Amino acid sequence: MTGQTTPGSAPLRYRAGPRRQTFATLLDGLRTDGGAHVVTGEPGGGRTAFLEFAARAFRAGPVWHVRAEPACFPRPHSGLRTLLRAARHAGRVPGDGAAEEVLLDVLRAASVRSPLLVCVDDAHLWDAASRAVLGRVAARVHTADDVHRVGLLVTVPGHRPVEREWAALPVLQLAPLAPGDAAGLLHDLTDGAVDPVVRDELVTEAQGNPALLLALAHRLSPAQLRGDHALPRPLADAGTLTAVAGGCPSGRRPDDAELLLAVAAAMRATGEQDTEAALVRRAVDGTGGRDDGTSPGPSGPPQPPELLAVPGGRLRFRSPLLGRAVYAGAPSERRRAVHRSLAAAHPAPRDVPALLHRSWAAPGPDAVLAAELEAAAADTSSGTPPALRRTARVRAAELTPDDALRARRYTAAAEQALLAGHPAEALRLLDASGSRPAPAPVRGRAELLRGRVLLADGPVDDARESFLLAAGLLSGPGPKSARSEAAVLGAADAAWAAGDRQGCLRALTHGTHEAHDVSAPAAVAGTLDLRAVDADPTGPREAAPRETPEGSSAHRGATPVQPSVPPPALLRDHRDGMRAVLLGRFDLAAAPLTRVVDRGRPAADPERLLRSAAAALMLGDVGAARRAGARALASARTLGTAALEPRALEYLAYAELRAGRHQLARTHAEEGLRAARRAGQRNTAAHHHAVLALAASIEGERARVTEHATAALTTARRHGLAQAELLAQWAAARADLGEGRPEEAADRLGPLVRPGARRGHFAVWMLAVPCFVEAAALAGRPEDARTVVEDFALWAGCGADPQAAAQLLRCRALLAAPEAADELYLSALDRHDETSGDFERARTELLHGKWLRRRRRLREARARLGEALVDFERCGAQLWARQAAAELRAGGVAPSGPGTGEPRRPGARDLSLLTPQQLRIARCVAEGATNREVALSLSVSTRTVDYHLRNVFATLGVRSRVELVRLVEQAEKTGAQL
Repeated sequence: MTGQTTPGSAPLRYRAGPRRQTFATLLDGLRTDGGAHVVTGEPGGGRTAFLEFAARAFRAGPVWHVRAEPACFPRPHSGLRTLLRAARHAGRVPGDGAAEEVLLDVLRAASVRSPLLVCVDDAHLWDAASRAVLGRVAARVHTADDVHRVGLLVTVPGHRPVEREWAALPVLQLAPLAPGDAAGLLHDLTDGAVDPVVRDELVTEAQGNPALLLALAHRLSPAQLRGDHALPRPLADAGTLTAVAGGCPSGRRPDDAELLLAVAAAMRATGEQDTEAALVRRAVDGTGGRDDGTSPGPSGPPQPPELLAVPGGRLRFRSPLLGRAVYAGAPSERRRAVHRSLAAAHPAPRDVPALLHRSWAAPGPDAVLAAELEAAAADTSSGTPPALRRTARVRAAELTPDDALRARRYTAAAEQALLAGHPAEALRLLDASGSRPAPAPVRGRAELLRGRVLLADGPVDDARESFLLAAGLLSGPGPKSARSEAAVLGAADAAWAAGDRQGCLRALTHGTHEAHDVSAPAAVAGTLDLRAVDADPTGPREAAPRETPEGSSAHRGATPVQPSVPPPALLRDHRDGMRAVLLGRFDLAAAPLTRVVDRGRPAADPERLLRSAAAALMLGDVGAARRAGARALASARTLGTAALEPRALEYLAYAELRAGRHQLARTHAEEGLRAARRAGQRNTAAHHHAVLALAASIEGERARVTEHATAALTTARRHGLAQAELLAQWAAARADLGEGRPEEAADRLGPLVRPGARRGHFAVWMLAVPCFVEAAALAGRPEDARTVVEDFALWAGCGADPQAAAQLLRCRALLAAPEAADELYLSALDRHDETSGDFERARTELLHGKWLRRRRRLREARARLGEALVDFERCGAQLWARQAAAELRAGGVAPSGPGTGEPRRPGARDLSLLTPQQLRIARCVAEGATNREVALSLSVSTRTVDYHLRNVFATLGVRSRVELVRLVEQAEKTGAQL
């Protein structure tokens, strides 16, 4: 184990953020004041990449960059000679102790005219004499003892203590890559060709080690990177780990190898980064479980290898990579033997860690041990972490000789993996479950889980087929089981997500003798279906926002698994309520849905709370939906059910949109998007993108609308998410309307809302009607909108959406004759007074003000437009506020200052004028990040950064990045809002 830099180091690009800021501060100090630093990190952790970054960034003077090779430095002072050659010093290196002064003289001469940076990579590989000289010189450079304007960076491995030559110098420990940085590195390496699921698995497996990440990527074929072929298992095999680590670590003493393996094996059984030193010592010494208090001997316990740290009586590897390499590189016989010793030494032989040690020591299947593991994993009172319980379930399945029982245990493990937010692992376990014959109920349970995985992260038509297959396998004589009901609802969810109303009704009547009535007039059925947008009797997947309150589709389709399926009565109520909604029988839907809401109030189970939130949204009780969604989120986090967090956040986002609180909706959707990405739920992420696009279309951020709508459409079209697709298109059209481009908005929305084969999702298209009517009227094409207004009237008559009545009156005013329009606008405003939602009221005020101004009723127009301006400003709709301000100016009023819809021009140059996203970008730019680095840091496109930066310059009245940096720095000093 040399600790030498791994060949083919990662081409790291440090993204803007605290890490880059730390590096920039260090390099600024070296440039201005000089000094010396030791840079350390685990093998493959990016030490060489950091030096390359430092050398590129140091432009104040020359850079001497020396890389050590172990074979090149066998003789005294050979390392020092290499450094002097890099400095173009041809003199002799004396061997009488004067070598230090020679190097100092060279450094002084080189730094006379400009600062100098010296980078020595892998200095620990130098000969001892060279290390001693460099260490003494580094100490003098650091204290500026007769050596000025010289920066010295020395890298040494972090898997052993820093050697005494460098002990007095400050140490920069390179931390593992953050997931976003690792994903960016993979993107650069593959030119974006890696599948998101494969990318996430590689990032997780690499654990932040850049060299390991690159090695894993190079191990895969292009088809595997694209996700077309299965990945090798294990992904990080012994060869890959030992190659990155520079060999299999064994320590320097004969007994070190056994101790290192014991520590690695003990950590595997706990899932932690360290382990109890006494346990390992008992296992290695062969004392088994005895703890007789005898002394280890006059000399005390032996010193642990330098690869291990001993904090507080526990042992851990200084480098996690080395621990993995130690275990993977050991022969299977040695691994089994050490697990056997650890099991014998464990003080609690019935706990999960001890049982896992026994299982890994077993040479083959063991039914008794498998049963013990399953029982221990099921004991939630033991305090065993969920991940460790999941490992125990998988191991129990692997040890089970009976095919049917093995399949059941694999399925139980898959359920836990899915609930924890690991869908790829869940699918692998389900594949293992289906590899042998199993009874119908076991196969049905597996298909139910597969359907839920696909509903959150796959083609929804495939999910529907899995759910229907599960429903058939789980059905039997007598009343339906909870899982059978859940499978039926899952199939309905999938059909809903795909926009297949008939398929949704067929799924809801699956296995029953009831006939569904689909003979209702198409307009009525379509109208009433919209109410179901706010209901998801199965959990939030395809949520649909409303125009103002921004529809909340309670109907989602991703329902990650629960430890226990909710009671059949609750599921039947949800099923009955959803079916009644689809048939337009709200008189029949109210009772079962109200029971679902009531049953969820006292619940602590996140799934039941989510169902309660869905039913509340269907019933129009936004307050109850928000409370249930917030409780579901808190419960999911407490229980560690990561798969449910994105759903809870989506409910909250849609509930806030319905309530007119668009900025809160945006906050929930941003957090939900991050949670969905962590949980591997691309379909859920698409819905969060749609929410963000809708919020941005109100706030007037065109670049963000385009970015999020494009992301939603990409997944929606690949996976058949008809509802997410329509919502994204609606957001883009509303952004057109906000920018004063009604023709484009009408062209975009027309096919989605007018009758015909291209009409959008059966439960969402009606929500976009007010936007389309406004666009068509302003574009001079009112006849295009008359038919859909009558359809919308049927929807408004249902009473499910409190904003719909006012929106209908506004639509009629837009299409009415001049003598009738004024009264219709006034009636619409009266109806707005009965509900909340500044944005929809402001839109009606704006349209009425425009109408009044064009009829030269200027005093009334100014009053109405002033109200619109204030309401738009209050809800953060800046682009719409500018429309109102422009209309006021056209009417002879010149608004200024707050409330104008226009940013104040330079003078005050107040950073509080910037939007939150603009502030984030301004801060990153002030830290020295390029536009591309800002884009990677904020997970947006470069085009979005360009757009926002132009607006920042215009708003603040600056003309260059230099001016922006000065302004931000000044604002920080004066306490301005950043």
